[in-house]
Amino acid sequence: MAFPDRRIADTLLTIMLFGLVLAILYAARRILLIFIFAILFAYLIDPVVRFLQRHSLFFKNLRGPHVAETYLAFIILSAIVAHGLAPQLSGKVRELLREAPTFQDALATGEIATKFGDRYGWSEIQELRLKALLMQHRDRLQSLSQHAQQFASNAVLILFVVPILAIFFLEDGGRITEAVIQLASTQERRQAIRALAEELNLMLRRYIRAKVTLGLCSLFFYSVTMLVLRYPSAIGLAVLGGVLEFIPVAGWMISAAMIVGLGILTHSHWIWMAVLLGVWRMLMDYFISPRVVGQNLEIHPLLVLFAMMVGGEVGGIVGIYLSIPLVVVTRVIWRRYYSAATSTELPSNVLQLKE
Repeated sequence: MAFPDRRIADTLLTIMLFGLVLAILYAARRILLIFIFAILFAYLIDPVVRFLQRHSLFFKNLRGPHVAETYLAFIILSAIVAHGLAPQLSGKVRELLREAPTFQDALATGEIATKFGDRYGWSEIQELRLKALLMQHRDRLQSLSQHAQQFASNAVLILFVVPILAIFFLEDGGRITEAVIQLASTQERRQAIRALAEELNLMLRRYIRAKVTLGLCSLFFYSVTMLVLRYPSAIGLAVLGGVLEFIPVAGWMISAAMIVGLGILTHSHWIWMAVLLGVWRMLMDYFISPRVVGQNLEIHPLLVLFAMMVGGEVGGIVGIYLSIPLVVVTRVIWRRYYSAATSTELPSNVLQLKE
């Protein structure tokens, strides 16, 4: 036998090629995540584009003008929400951002304990206990602050790049999919790959529909709660909270921080609001979200919870966000593969009985 054997050499080359592809994917993981977010954003905008395309008097055969109309409509809607429904929000946000460095310094030095003590009539012993606790966890608080600043800068970059990339998927999504199918499949398997892509397309649309439903639920909760507690800029904050619901973990944390922070600045019922936000988050994470997502994607709510927990453990916030789409993609591919393998193994007379 000649060394190396042809079969062994082919196996080794396949393993090396597979490892090289994985290494490239890992090195370019941030770019890939941005493209994945752009695809999901395109799925979010696509129903509006298709609606405009069906009911338009002009350019019915072109998607480009209707994509531009959709983006323009969202910009106008955002401006109306910002300036019409929440005229005081921009001033409060500027005040909150202006006070953020001072608050961070007071938190690092422990002086915030004195401020809270003077405001709420704490005793000197209570102030010293809080100050000692803050000084004990000073390094951890500074690390959390740095991570928050880094996350904010990355979020701004993603919010700028993702809508731009989504334009290409909205306008040429069909042609891009067909080109990938032509590149990655043989003539015999091409039709099966097209059917798989169509099923994945349907499931991802249902996933985005579930996320929209959850965002509307949060919008309703924030609106009713803040109007009852007489919060300033209640509708604007509620709209912002509903939009941020698309970002797992960090989204509701940003919403809660802004709502509670604005309540502290305006001397509103922020303690009650914080309690209600905690109760709502528990209901949302462990009752509403698993059932809404599970019903739309035809998977059990317990599997939704399990996938999100595993995704958070493996990949953090990004892992939580991508866990459900990955479960859906895996489920569709496995079902197609298992169906094809079963059809191949069954005798012809059994297949005729099944038909």
